[in-house]
Amino acid sequence: MPPSLTPPRTNVSAHAPTGQQSTPNSRGGSAISNHIGLLGVNVNNICPWIERNIEQAQTCPVDDMLQLFLQRVSRMPEAKQLDLLQKCLKEVARVLNKTPTANRFHPSRIKEALDSFASERIETTSYGPFVQASNIAFTCLAGLKVKGMLDTPSNLDIIFQVNDYPIHQDHQDRTSKRKPDVVILPYKCAFAGLPEESHDMGADDYKLISAATKPKKQLLWKDVLACIEFKRPTKKLSQCPLSYEVAPYKPTHPEYRRVESPEPDAPATAAADSAQTPATLSVPDAERPKRRSPRLAVSSQNASNDSSKRKAAETLESASKRAKTDDDTEPNPEPKLDVTVQTGLYAAEMFAANIAVKHLVNLVVVDEMVWVWHYDRQGTIQCSGINFIQDLPRFMVLLYAFQRFSLVHWGRNTDFKHDEKNDSHKLIIDGIDLELHTSHKDRVAHYGLKGRATNVFPVTSAKLSKDNPEIAKDGMVAKVFWAEEQRTSEPDILKKVYEIAEEQDAVKGHVPHLLWHHKFKDPTSKIREALGVSESAKGSRVLYILVFRKLKPITELKGTEFFDAWWQCIMCHYTLWQAGVYHRDVSPGNMMWYRNGTVLMGVLNDYDLSSLATALGPQGNERTGTIPFMALDLLSKKGQQGEVKHLYRHDLESFVWVLVWVSLRYKDGRLLSRKSRPFEEWATVDAETCGEKKSFFQTNFLQYESFTVDQRVWELVMDCLQLLKADAYRRETLGYKMRRQAGIGGVIMAEKFELDDLEFLDLFTRTDAWVQLSNSVQ
Repeated sequence: MPPSLTPPRTNVSAHAPTGQQSTPNSRGGSAISNHIGLLGVNVNNICPWIERNIEQAQTCPVDDMLQLFLQRVSRMPEAKQLDLLQKCLKEVARVLNKTPTANRFHPSRIKEALDSFASERIETTSYGPFVQASNIAFTCLAGLKVKGMLDTPSNLDIIFQVNDYPIHQDHQDRTSKRKPDVVILPYKCAFAGLPEESHDMGADDYKLISAATKPKKQLLWKDVLACIEFKRPTKKLSQCPLSYEVAPYKPTHPEYRRVESPEPDAPATAAADSAQTPATLSVPDAERPKRRSPRLAVSSQNASNDSSKRKAAETLESASKRAKTDDDTEPNPEPKLDVTVQTGLYAAEMFAANIAVKHLVNLVVVDEMVWVWHYDRQGTIQCSGINFIQDLPRFMVLLYAFQRFSLVHWGRNTDFKHDEKNDSHKLIIDGIDLELHTSHKDRVAHYGLKGRATNVFPVTSAKLSKDNPEIAKDGMVAKVFWAEEQRTSEPDILKKVYEIAEEQDAVKGHVPHLLWHHKFKDPTSKIREALGVSESAKGSRVLYILVFRKLKPITELKGTEFFDAWWQCIMCHYTLWQAGVYHRDVSPGNMMWYRNGTVLMGVLNDYDLSSLATALGPQGNERTGTIPFMALDLLSKKGQQGEVKHLYRHDLESFVWVLVWVSLRYKDGRLLSRKSRPFEEWATVDAETCGEKKSFFQTNFLQYESFTVDQRVWELVMDCLQLLKADAYRRETLGYKMRRQAGIGGVIMAEKFELDDLEFLDLFTRTDAWVQLSNSVQ
């Protein structure tokens, strides 16, 4: 059924006084929350976003992190025990100072291996001695008795393993390739990589010999518990002292790592958009990407933990340490990635390899210093460094804790049980059985560090199918994501949405059908509270799982059917906005459809960034909106600082950008090839740069020609863009006149520039192209 061209007025005015006065503040970088393949962007361009996440890392003293690790593996993990670190340091120092013997796993062999590591002048040849020292240390620590601590290691039996070998991972229909230098993983997983003729090798020989060399087979990201990345600017390092004493922590130089400049011989250009715009329009200088400052400080403990919702991804290619594009042509050379960014990319792979991962730990080794990095969906925490040659006892305590970590301590979510036969994950919560088909071709994957990390999987459930037989016929999906605790939850938003749907036909049937949901425990703020990190609750996240009726993406539609679903979503959005539900995240991924018999039903999906008119003040710490589709006002510097009130017209403008995006990048429901689609960098550059690129397009859209889109739809695109330009000019002109009248220091009310929401919407619905398309779907 086609929607009416004149939407009904409801009882709540969009301009009624509310607590939500501006877009929630968003300082700094963004997390990558990807629907891989939807935006069709080279995921190697994610590197700048990973870099920004690292740039925002909070910091803490390494002794605080060691104390926390030890508490987790103590006999009373919930009780504060302030003396655990000192106890363990004393016992470890005693072990290290034992008189040498011929035993190849004697503690003295640790120092011998580290001396060998220090003498190596080439980075890659230093991996082996470091691994040998660590694995010998595990053997020495296995039976160490410390009062209050667990006596024995966990059953994971972890080891260090030289890798420096490509690890591939499928992300839907794309494949990534990364090469971490050294990894920590269970012995059985490392041993499985041996060729069959070597399977008679004993565990001791493996840990000293095979583990210190490249594996013969590819390791799997799902087995990797931590990555260690090396950098060796100094050719010869110090040797181990003859003995060790327990001493106060001595800061390293530097105490915290920074993202460093590319190597001098590396190209200084940023990743360029390899795809040309259609037809004959060349990409002018205004469309070229800006070079970001290469030196980014990461040591501020007060860095913000917020994150803009970002969508990016198609190919996930990286060869060795260098990011490469996935264009059909020869890839452009890229600067060598900083060691901290490399480990961030490895963390992204580890997050993607296992479902609902709570947190990760990686190590960065530069010369004889090691830094511990903790990653979760709230952000990143960097510990101060340890000189593992001069302060070996502290490094040994870190290994002692690692050795006793269970999968839960490593951040794995053991509520989700992996079914190897079906390559799925099962869980039972409150009597509801779920099987998530995590390898299904229709899954929506996430690739990144911070943010909601939304994953959507087809799901089956005997209980939910029995309770909802009609809906189960169409299939169900499970949405697994990390929501901000400070926001009104999506289930609570949907409760209000369903109340409105009972009264409004424009909403009824046009919103997702929530079948079941569950909120997990243990928010990400917990570790920050324990470490004393500033503003620990800011941006705190907690895991949710929601089960919905399965829907189809709007990008599968074309021509008048696409317009029909798109317009129904606009009508649903308008009605909800007037009733006090502000969606605030209009994007192609949040616009879906299904058929009710023969009737096409557009669905406005995804309410986890929505807010209610009754909410007091800006909620949460995450930018509301997907950057390529956000209104130009919100992409400005003031908009990104939360100084621009989020209005109805901003979301309607987002609908226009969705129309532009789908019209020029899709044909017959399929994403065009890289060479045939524009706007690649809209999804990878920062918000202000994206705004500049979109503004340039809006000014020059008549130079673009689309041979792939229905002519009536293209006429609508042109009409909508022209109306956006005209309204911006109208507001600018009014502002100029009011500024002149107010004089210096005078106050002007921006609200006086604005049209009524219905007036603004009517500008678009009254265009010839809109009327013609509406008539064609009646």
